[in-house]
Amino acid sequence: MTDDLDQRMHFAIDLARRAGELGLKYFRDLENLTIESKGHQDLVSDADREVELFVRAAITAAYPDDGIVGEEHAPATGKTSYVWVIDPIDGTANFVRGIPAWCVVIACARDGETIVGVVHEASTGETFHGRLGGGAFVNGRPIGASGAKALSEGSVGTGLSNRAATEHVAVLISMIMAEGGVFFRNASGALMLAYAAAGRLLGYVEEHMNAWDCLAGMLLVEEAGGTVLKPDPKTVLSEGTQVIAGGKQVFPKLRALCSEAFRN
Repeated sequence: MTDDLDQRMHFAIDLARRAGELGLKYFRDLENLTIESKGHQDLVSDADREVELFVRAAITAAYPDDGIVGEEHAPATGKTSYVWVIDPIDGTANFVRGIPAWCVVIACARDGETIVGVVHEASTGETFHGRLGGGAFVNGRPIGASGAKALSEGSVGTGLSNRAATEHVAVLISMIMAEGGVFFRNASGALMLAYAAAGRLLGYVEEHMNAWDCLAGMLLVEEAGGTVLKPDPKTVLSEGTQVIAGGKQVFPKLRALCSEAFRN
């Protein structure tokens, strides 16, 4: 089983890097990119669709019986207990405006539990990856979640989506600052989760995330020795989840603040 997990992980790393190269071609030619907008955060471009089709085709060729869930195309039902969960470009609002904070996200879940997670930031060439029970790495180097004891020791990644009340985020940010902390947002939840796994951020919190944005990063945080609010394996793929993730020592405080800020 470990060999299979390793094989899937290495497949996902290679695929995420190739997908990132394809994304970069579009990113370097933004003036010719077709973008559809339903609001600042609800954007989709040719790049999103084409990169997802590329990723789906590669998965189907390598693992034809597995399911696939992605952001831009309808889910593909598989015949196995494995489902690939993909976001071709997380951070589309950045991508289409020329801000180099975006990533390719590939996770693999078995019976709703994430077993492989890869977050590839093409603009920096950093690939964060891990598998269940195998630790977390960036470009092959082990990473560890923050050992900070207080929120005043660093920054907490915060996300907002149109699926949750924006005033809740404002309340949460004021609470983080009251603790002497700082909030951080780069508009790519998957990337901020990877940064939390690497100890660059104390943690990451968002009231609601879709599975394709958070499963890979949450696995990375856990494999990096951090703690996450466990999603429900039965509903996470279809309904998403609340995300609270961070270093073991600050996690209880993050959870308490989120309980207060998100209670409605």
